[in-house]
Amino acid sequence: MRACLVREAAVVVDLGCGDQGKGTVTDYLVRARGAHAVVRFNGGAQAGHNVVTDDGRHHTFAQFGAGSFVAGVESWLTADVAVQPWAMVVEAERLAQVGVTDAFARTHIAGGAPVITAFHRAANRLRERARGEGRHGSCGVGVGEAVRDARTLGDADVLRVRDLRDGAAVRSKLRRVQERKRAELTAETGRRGAAEEDAVLDDAAMVEVYAGLLAGFVAAARVVDEGALGAMLRRPGAVVFEGAQGVLLDEWRGFHPHTTWSTCTAEGALAALGGCGYDGAVTRWGVVRAYATRHGAGPMVTEDAGLTARLREAHNRDDGWQGGFRVGCFDAVATRYAMAANGGVDALAVTCVDRLRAEAAWRLATAYRMGDGARVRELPMGARGDLEHQSRMTAALMGATAECVVTTRAGDEEAHLAAIEEETGAAVALVSTGPRARDKRRR
Repeated sequence: MRACLVREAAVVVDLGCGDQGKGTVTDYLVRARGAHAVVRFNGGAQAGHNVVTDDGRHHTFAQFGAGSFVAGVESWLTADVAVQPWAMVVEAERLAQVGVTDAFARTHIAGGAPVITAFHRAANRLRERARGEGRHGSCGVGVGEAVRDARTLGDADVLRVRDLRDGAAVRSKLRRVQERKRAELTAETGRRGAAEEDAVLDDAAMVEVYAGLLAGFVAAARVVDEGALGAMLRRPGAVVFEGAQGVLLDEWRGFHPHTTWSTCTAEGALAALGGCGYDGAVTRWGVVRAYATRHGAGPMVTEDAGLTARLREAHNRDDGWQGGFRVGCFDAVATRYAMAANGGVDALAVTCVDRLRAEAAWRLATAYRMGDGARVRELPMGARGDLEHQSRMTAALMGATAECVVTTRAGDEEAHLAAIEEETGAAVALVSTGPRARDKRRR
């Protein structure tokens, strides 16, 4: 690790549907650049960013920054991150079991961050169940419910991290959340056949139960005001912004309705840097696997049942709330779209290259053949916020097929990476052939 005496920021963005390796790339960049902080700037407690250290310790980061294995590195959660305090305490305990005993002491949480409650989680699951075959692919954690409330309701109805030290305010707001979600879900879905979620919404005693379980978080959490992040960013040194989810799930640019209540592009990170007058270098890293993946419902044009069966993995199972984990060849069309939605990238990080080594032929999709026979290389970019455009594009993609080329039949990694560069127009600057930092190489 080297110390960085000037200001520089790396913004790590997933160019897929999540699961591209943001955690391992963040961990590598923290170590390589000697970063002093990781900033989580979108998403929430549904994140699952896997990091394996060179000595074999593993953790799936949900709310703490993925640089936390490195001593002294701080985690910062902005007000755009939805926080689940009860789960965060459990995550800290799991980190302590693998040697990180001071995770909370090194973490700063924006007071304005919305809190995900058990009532949000129950409502999220009831809505997703009610969609039946039209499921959106939700993680079932309640992030969208909490974020929607934070954006649309008044302060009296929104529980935020800064409220958690006030027991009376916590109980009042928890009660209001429970009552509102019970009324919403009864009217919208009838709440049939979901006994666990119904019990959470119906039992008034649950307010006291969850309020009483906050003591550990309140004692450990370092809650900061809006100006604290800017002050940190003005320090000399390197900072890594760790994105959550993926651009193809973005609330405005993703394939609606299979999207999230989160801006998954670099927008939030760049706004934070611009807001404090940041004068350091900024590198936008786009993270992709050497092949395409999607967890849960939604279009995936390059999906390949054979690859899905052969490239199974322990950390992305089919039995979760999102649904099945699907695999296909590298999708240059979707990647070009994600890059454009992000406003471009400065470098690509390609992960999981080692997973393809047993494949006889490595492929890459260069174009789509649409249901009407049209050949498409570029997906149309609509106006920001035009969800009708996004829905039409999603419907069209559900009937599309991929035109693929073979990049190598000899497992030539460089040939595959060169094809990715040619098709995306972006330089592959980092290659990952395993989960550890030592498995990364600059290119």
